[in-house]
Amino acid sequence: MQFLLVGPGALGCLLSSVIIKGMGDHDRLTILDHNAARASQLTKEGITYHLAEEQLRFPVAAVSDPQLLDPVDIVILCVKSYDVINSLEFCKPILSKNTLLVFLQNGISHLDLKAHQHKATAAFGTTTEGATLLGPGQVRHAGSGTTYLGFLAPPNEQAVKLLQKTREVFSAGGLDTHLTDNILTRLWAKLFVNAGINALTAILDCNNGELLTLPGIDRRMKAAIDEAMQIAEKKDIPIMDDPYQATRMVCSKTAKNVSSMLQDVRKKRRTEIDAINGALVALGHITGIDTPENSLLCQQIKDLETSYVRQ
Repeated sequence: MQFLLVGPGALGCLLSSVIIKGMGDHDRLTILDHNAARASQLTKEGITYHLAEEQLRFPVAAVSDPQLLDPVDIVILCVKSYDVINSLEFCKPILSKNTLLVFLQNGISHLDLKAHQHKATAAFGTTTEGATLLGPGQVRHAGSGTTYLGFLAPPNEQAVKLLQKTREVFSAGGLDTHLTDNILTRLWAKLFVNAGINALTAILDCNNGELLTLPGIDRRMKAAIDEAMQIAEKKDIPIMDDPYQATRMVCSKTAKNVSSMLQDVRKKRRTEIDAINGALVALGHITGIDTPENSLLCQQIKDLETSYVRQ
């Protein structure tokens, strides 16, 4: 089986390590990176996986030109949400009716991109694994979680087999991975958590666990999640358990973790606010649900982004 991973960021490097550990003798992984210099460095130096005091180095083959690739079976898209459309256009030469395209983005802005996936069959995933990029090809496994994979639309038989293969490889590589018929519910469950954690940690410059101790922040967290729940109910999306309590539990279990949005802010990069809280604000306009807290979180993050763009 031919795997192609697009986007060697934190999650991409973590999943590359997982795939290499879990794939069989006849499986192959290639990394596609628009950055030619970084692709060359990854091919030369490989990926180093850090877990506590352990370090494992995995050799990889990375390319920057999709035209150089042979046909692949499974494309795993690990780019940021705002780069998805450009990445799909970049990958166009290798996307065919026989390709399974697995989206693993934060938020929900990538769920309606059928016109951009060309002939490939789309599957979607969500994970609570924690990953921190220490440098090119250097990833710290910051916390274990659960990964779910599934389809939003009825798939063909070949796509089902390819997603089953993906789950098998992920599981063999050490990830707790499950196939689900309710991937939309799982994606929204992750959205509730991200909406309640990511922007607040970035604004306050704090680890996840500190959100449980800072005065008044629990009210903001609950308000953001309550607005998201109202939108989900309006859209008839089933809600699992209690999203607010689930978010608090994530904060507790990942107390020392630095959220992906805070990582972006600290590195003065564009954040995924538009795909998370921003997507909720947009859906609030459509569904008639007021979203004052999510709107405020968006504005505060946008102000942060503007401040370091001007520097």
